[in-house]
Amino acid sequence: MNNPKFTAPFLWVCAVAILFGVLFPRLTAAQATADDRLLSALKLEQPILLCGETVPVDDPQVMERFEKEMLVSLGNRPQVILWLKRTTRYFPYIEQMLRENGLPDDIKYLAIAESALRMHAGSRKGAMGAWQLMPQTARKYGLVVDVNFDERRNLYLSTPAAVTYLKGLYERFGSWSLSLAAYNMGEGGLEAEILAQGVTDYYKLYLPLETQRFVFRILAIKRIVEAPQNHGFTLSPIDFYAQEAFSTVRVNAFTDLPLRLIANAARTDFKTIKDFNPEIRGHYLAVGTRAVNIPSDGEEGFHDRLAAMVEADAKIRNQRVYVVKEGDSLSGIAKKFEVPLAAVLIWNRIGLSKVIHPGQRLVIIPPAGGIKTDLKDIEGDENG
Repeated sequence: MNNPKFTAPFLWVCAVAILFGVLFPRLTAAQATADDRLLSALKLEQPILLCGETVPVDDPQVMERFEKEMLVSLGNRPQVILWLKRTTRYFPYIEQMLRENGLPDDIKYLAIAESALRMHAGSRKGAMGAWQLMPQTARKYGLVVDVNFDERRNLYLSTPAAVTYLKGLYERFGSWSLSLAAYNMGEGGLEAEILAQGVTDYYKLYLPLETQRFVFRILAIKRIVEAPQNHGFTLSPIDFYAQEAFSTVRVNAFTDLPLRLIANAARTDFKTIKDFNPEIRGHYLAVGTRAVNIPSDGEEGFHDRLAAMVEADAKIRNQRVYVVKEGDSLSGIAKKFEVPLAAVLIWNRIGLSKVIHPGQRLVIIPPAGGIKTDLKDIEGDENG
């Protein structure tokens, strides 16, 4: 007579064994296919070129360095997919700038190596943007980097600067491998190593480990992006991101101009304005004349709408200025007018640690439903 206590576990073990016997061969076959694809990716034809220069992959050490970067890159498949999808959005402009300036087309892969084509990518050392320019380098080549703007974040402003910088590096070092190394570690540091080691060949220089990998990382990116199907990435045309389409208008800001007004005048939203103009920091366009990108369908009539909105905003300004009183605090004022403290900080462009003083004027925008406080607390001041 069967004992149910033993029959159930026995049947469960049998089921697992059968399932394992069916699936395991498939899993091992899939793994074998993936491994074969990786090994195939490491097989190179001769010669191998980067920026028109031959990479000496016949040197076993050079080959090993290349293989490492290929395997590391292919090991992060989600990231590679994002590289591929972003190329159609950003590469057309980069390629155009490289052609116009006589630089090798392969330089475009530098932007992937530096930032994965992310406009807001930043480093602990202070580099920023698609090209990861340091503040001093960006300013040297004409970009604005201050509390109001960081033009490193705008591809259409930073690419010309990066191109000029790279042209200068090539004039200085005479090879693209050295120029790319200098871009990574700094020209002064590279020049010092060349003098100290008496070597002018990138592939024979002992450099910081990141720089020793850098050129090979660019080479690996080039090979993957140029033939993604060879590495197991099959994307259809609809999988790629569309190139950005916008119109550029010139905005004259006589006072710090809220971006929400620009967005409303462009018949779009705040986020779209920020996305099209990633160099603008915060919620306001600083005083001055500036080119601003807006959706193309919002260009017609934009300036008239903006002028009307700015005028209307100025007229109700007297309803938005609160005069600080003795004993007031930022959190207390926010609570008094039933608005978030963070909103008070944004409206007045101040930090939480800012000390306020009696008589100081703060902008307070009442909620849509009105404010539950005595209107005598609000004092008009057109210049506040």
